[in-house]
Amino acid sequence: MSRDRIRIAGADVAVVGGSIAGCATALAAHRGGAGRVTVFERTTGHLADRGVGLVVHDARYAELTSAGYMDTGMPWVQLTTGRWYVRDGAAPLGRQIGARPFPFRSYCWGPLWQELRRRLPRDTVFRPGVRVTAVGEAADGVTLRLDGADGADGDEAAGGGEASAGNGERHRTDTGAGTPVGRHTERFDLVIGADGYRSVVRDTAFPGVRPDYAGYLAWRGAVPADRLTALRFPGLPADPWAEEDCIYGVFPGGHVIIYRIPDGQGGHRANWVLYTAPPAGLDLGLDTPTSLPPGTLTDALHAHFTYVTDELLPPYWGGLMRLTPRHELFIQPMYDFTAARYAAGRLVLAGDAATVARPHTGAGAVKALQDAAALEAALRAVPERPDALTAYGTGRGATGRTMVELGRRLGRALVQDTPDWRTLDQAGLEAAWAAADGSGTFGGRELKN
Repeated sequence: MSRDRIRIAGADVAVVGGSIAGCATALAAHRGGAGRVTVFERTTGHLADRGVGLVVHDARYAELTSAGYMDTGMPWVQLTTGRWYVRDGAAPLGRQIGARPFPFRSYCWGPLWQELRRRLPRDTVFRPGVRVTAVGEAADGVTLRLDGADGADGDEAAGGGEASAGNGERHRTDTGAGTPVGRHTERFDLVIGADGYRSVVRDTAFPGVRPDYAGYLAWRGAVPADRLTALRFPGLPADPWAEEDCIYGVFPGGHVIIYRIPDGQGGHRANWVLYTAPPAGLDLGLDTPTSLPPGTLTDALHAHFTYVTDELLPPYWGGLMRLTPRHELFIQPMYDFTAARYAAGRLVLAGDAATVARPHTGAGAVKALQDAAALEAALRAVPERPDALTAYGTGRGATGRTMVELGRRLGRALVQDTPDWRTLDQAGLEAAWAAADGSGTFGGRELKN
C-alpha cells in the first residue's frame, strides 16, 4: 500500500464494520483529528436487538471510562463472585467446589453498541447494507470496492438519534441512508478494518493470517427473567443465585458460564455460554471460519446439547439453559489468531479483525474498546502517518498475542484437558486457575497509551 506521508488532520477515513469495534474506532478517528469518517456496515438488521452478554473487568472499565469510551450511562450488572459447581446426584445446584473473585460488569451487546453508536458526531456517515468486497491501492490513498445499497438500519440509534461528539455536546447522527451504491469503488486516505474475524481489510494487509479452529464449540443463549420462574425444585427458593454471582458449571471436557445481563428494558436476562467439543465423527466443515446462527442447529448438535444439560450439569443449571428454545440457540466455533501488528501502510486493524482470542479471557469487548482508545492516543500524539500507525500497530499487536495465548491456556484447562473437577476443593481450584492464568491477564491487559 502507498506509504507516503499524510496528515491525519482532515483525512478522509473509512471504517469497515459498524459493530462495537467499528463505532469505537470511528469515534477514535474523529477525536484524533480526521476530517470525515464513513462507516460501512454490511448488515441491515437491527444491531441493537442483539442480546448476547459480555463482561468488562472493573479495572479495565475504569481505564476505558477515563479514556471516554465507557460510562455509567451504559446499562450494566455488577458481578463480584465466581461460584464453581459440579454435578452431585440430584442436588439441584450441584456441589460448590470453590469460589473466586469475579470483579466484572456485565453488559448486553445491543444496548452497549447503541450507546457507542449514539456518541458518534453528527457528521459521521453510517452506511448500512454496504459490503466491502475488496481493498486496493490508489494514488495517495486506498480504494474500497463496494457492493450494496444504503438504507436505514432500523435501529433506534440510527437516523437522527442524539449523539455525543465526546466533548459534552449532543448532536444528531447522519446515517447517509438512502444513497444508492451498487458496485463501485471509493477512495479514502486511511481505512480502519473493524470487520470481524473474516476481515477483508486484514486479508489485504496480512494475506497469510487465518483463523485456526480450536476443536470445540460455544453454544449460546440468553433467558429472559420471566422464563426462570418455570424452574421449580423441591427445597430450592425461586431465585437461588445472587445477582452478583457468575456461575461456572464444570464437567469432563467442558463447562458453562452463566451470569445476569441487562435486557435493555430495566430488567435482566440469564446469559449462558456452553463450551464443549461436538459429537465425535460429526463433520461440520469448521476449518473454514463460520458460525451457526439461530435456527440452524442440526439434530445431532441439539441432541448433544440435550445430553450435556441433562447428564453432565447440575439439574438447575442444565434446566436454565434448556429454557432457551432450539430456534434461539446459536453456536460459535472457537477460532483464534492474531496479526503480528495492527497496521500496514494506510490500513489499520481493530477488534476481531486484528485478533480473536477465545472468549474464556473475558476480554473481547475490552480489547476492541482498548484498540480504539490506543488508536486515538496514537493519532493525537503523532498526527502524521505512518509514525502514529506504527506505534499503534506494534503496541496493540503485543497485546493481541498475550490474549490469544491466555485464551489457549484457559481453553486447555477448561475444555480440552480438564482436571477431575469432583476431586477439587477451594485450594485445588485456586491451583488449577493459577496454572491456567499464569500471566494474570484474565479480563484483559492494562491499557497503556
